[in-house]
Amino acid sequence: MGKRLFDLVASGLGLLLLAPLLAVIALAIKLDSPGPVLFRQERVGRHGRPFRIRKFRTMRHAPAGGGLLITVGADPRITRVGAFLRSTKLDELPQLLDVLCGTMSLVGPRPEVPRYLPHYPPAVREKVLSVRPGITDIASIEYRRESELLAAAADPERAYVEEVLPAKLRYALQYVDNASFWGDLRLLARTLHAIVTR
Repeated sequence: MGKRLFDLVASGLGLLLLAPLLAVIALAIKLDSPGPVLFRQERVGRHGRPFRIRKFRTMRHAPAGGGLLITVGADPRITRVGAFLRSTKLDELPQLLDVLCGTMSLVGPRPEVPRYLPHYPPAVREKVLSVRPGITDIASIEYRRESELLAAAADPERAYVEEVLPAKLRYALQYVDNASFWGDLRLLARTLHAIVTR
């Protein structure tokens, strides 16, 4: 209950204080390339329930979809404004709405796309999905240069499934086993530090 209350207050306050910045980012996206301001993608939430995550659009609009579900290196689909938003993690700010709606938390294991859920071992899947997914977690900090790592692999998707995903799941289990209010605050502070010192 305390975690949810903190999420509600912090996300609501964040949206209020960041409203001018959100408006500037939205305008920059519209001026940079045609398409919607927000990007919506299906992710797996708490107890395996799907939801559509919100992000600022950082790629060229492709209504038909398709392509890799992971971003690899200097992906040609990424727009000029999108590259800046990704490098600063500002593209994640609309997820404060997801936190406000209750599908996400400020801190928790990052929500995965359904395609990669079968690669979760059953016991791990049950535990990781027992909590709300978060905007940030340990893996988000440790793998903030994930796209560069995958770009160096001969088969990026295979590298993600066989190397990156298992490491992320270990971090997710570590979070679930040791979750606390003060631990969440420390992770939020580490995230801000990582963004500022990128």
